Parts: sequence; C-alpha cells; structure tokens
Amino acid sequence: MAKENTAVAVFNTHVEAETAVKELQKSGYDMKRLSIVGKDYHTEEQVTGYYQAGDRMVYWGKLGAFWGGLWGILFGAAFFFVPGIGPLVVAGPLVAAIVGGLEGAVAVGGLSALGAGLYSMGIPKNSVLKYETSIKSDKFLLVVHGSAEEMARAKGILEGIGHEVNVHPPSEG
Repeated sequence: MAKENTAVAVFNTHVEAETAVKELQKSGYDMKRLSIVGKDYHTEEQVTGYYQAGDRMVYWGKLGAFWGGLWGILFGAAFFFVPGIGPLVVAGPLVAAIVGGLEGAVAVGGLSALGAGLYSMGIPKNSVLKYETSIKSDKFLLVVHGSAEEMARAKGILEGIGHEVNVHPPSEG
C-alpha cells in the first residue's frame, strides 16, 4: 500500500522528540513529511483539550507548549481515544492514516487504529506492536516519510543526536 519509505524513532520524553523535530527542520527537511504521536496521559490538571483557531490548533494542559509548538510547524493534528492505549495526540500525515485505520482496524488482525494506521504506511505488524507498546509506556513516536535518499538523510540527523531510527521500505502490496 505504502509507496514511500517510513522511518520511526522512539523518544522517552517530549523534550527529546521536540529537539529531533527542530533538528530536522533546521536541516531543511520538509515538515509536511513528519508525524509525531504521544499519549496525553497527564491528568493532574482539570482542563485539558484543544480547539481549532483558523488554520491552527490551540491546546492546553500539561504538555500544551510542546503540542502547540509542534502544531505550528507540522501539518494536521488530532486527538484520539484509542481503546487499550488511551488518549493520543497526533500531528502530521499520520492523522490521515489513523483515520483510515479506524475504518480498517478490524481487517488488520486486531490492531488498534494507531497500529492499523502505521501498518497501512508499510510498517510490519511486529514493528507496529513494538511502537504501540512504546506509546503505552508514555513514549513519543516521530514518523518520517520519504524516498530512500530522504530516509538516509533523516536517519543520519536523528542518529547524530543520539536516537535509534528504524527505516521501513515501502510495502509490496
């Protein structure tokens, strides 16, 4: 289904994820080709939510500055509640894949909508399960889309700041 390579890096904190996005941005990487996903698991505050303001998303809550900053440079944003995972905040092209995954999740062998979205991008099921486990553990995923050359460049940048990157070639289907 996927026609492009997809690379995924897992970050322990939102600060690490934001640093990675900014490094890719500084290098001139096309921000329309990046997605980020993380759990909105902080419930210490009474009010957590987001709303659309023109062409921008506005978010408040414990990670409001993080998500608000990313929504300023990434394209597309959404909030999902995924059974078994919980509340997720997603920015970038992965939003459309997750929406598609909501329709096809049953057909993809019990994967969550997040998993079905990743699977539809050509990520193998065993890797999808690993990424879902990372999200359940309150980590953040950075998903980069592009040609083999773009993947090599993104992988070099991300590994240069100390993060492991897994590149998944386009699926055959």
